[in-house]
Amino acid sequence: MLKGKTVLLGVTGSIAVYKICNLARMLTKLGADVHVAMTPNSLNFVHPLTFETLTQNKCLIDTFDRNFEYSVEHVSIAKKADVVMIAPASANVIGKIANGIADDMLTTTVMACTCKKIISPAMNHNMFHNPIVQDNINKLKKFGYEIVEPVMGMLANRDIGDGKLPDEETLLEYIIREIAFEKDLQGKKIMITAGATRENIDPVRFITNHSSGKMGFALARAAMLRGAEVTLIKAHTEVNPPMFVNLINVDSAEDMFNAVKDNFQDMDIVIKAAAVADYTPVTVAEGKIKKSEGDMSIPLKRTKDILKYIGENKKDRIICGFSMETDNVLENSVKKLKSKNADMICANSLRKAGAGFGTDTNIITLITKDGNQELELMSKFDAANIILDKLKSL
Repeated sequence: MLKGKTVLLGVTGSIAVYKICNLARMLTKLGADVHVAMTPNSLNFVHPLTFETLTQNKCLIDTFDRNFEYSVEHVSIAKKADVVMIAPASANVIGKIANGIADDMLTTTVMACTCKKIISPAMNHNMFHNPIVQDNINKLKKFGYEIVEPVMGMLANRDIGDGKLPDEETLLEYIIREIAFEKDLQGKKIMITAGATRENIDPVRFITNHSSGKMGFALARAAMLRGAEVTLIKAHTEVNPPMFVNLINVDSAEDMFNAVKDNFQDMDIVIKAAAVADYTPVTVAEGKIKKSEGDMSIPLKRTKDILKYIGENKKDRIICGFSMETDNVLENSVKKLKSKNADMICANSLRKAGAGFGTDTNIITLITKDGNQELELMSKFDAANIILDKLKSL
């Protein structure tokens, strides 16, 4: 995912630096060329050999180190870097950079970088909320630096506060968002529904389906990484939603219909990937549930058809739906394309191994008025990018 990309990590004197060792490993596994700049104080917490072993690059520590090939090293790395992340960022280094002080290898290199710079503060919560530190952070924001807010948790001195460095996975997502993909969807607003709605029968039971939300989440993450402003309407799911999206949580089909109706007007593309329950109980009142020996019959009514509604009100929006079938996949999906007034239907069969609910892979056929495109078995994220490519071309 990050092959050909250069990432510069800046680390300062904080016990949280151990997380950056794992971050460096994660970045190299994704193909990135990782360089690490260390402040003198950070050497008290981790040895440079750790980073050099993980990245296969010599750490940048001493501005006047002569053990490099002849080059102005901080300028050389600054030119190569696609993104800079300083994590953990101490109050001292934040103050230096905010006020233009470059007196060590890390601050000197950062000053020479023209790429995106991301700062992740980590310190005692009282220090973090010091007005001087907050003023310096606001200066950095004004100068275009992105700030990763610290999280609440136990700090090094056993205090509980919001000065903790986020986990490595969170930091990695900031870097991936910045450099992994071309921002070819910049300026586009995309709405995606995902997950399984639940229709309550009573306080204990409900009607639902096996949707995990993975396909919808893959679409949301792919669109976000390509620069789109994503609104994700999420019903019940088995996985965590992607970062950096506008999240709307719903429970029932009625909730989802209302959320779509209230928000789709400003969208350029609407993708209905959620598995909405087709029926909902007429009432959950105990007196309306008919019981017979060995059986229970519950009066049901159809839920509102979300895809049909947005198709009838599409105007100049691009509309995409999903069709999951057990038989006559293409025939039923073509009918759905026409009856719902959609621009594309993503069809798959529950009978094919590797496709359907709960898997990390999918086998999809893209159906438009111009014909069908059958995709081979692939990850849902790869399929999501092909779906977005197709929608972009419509």
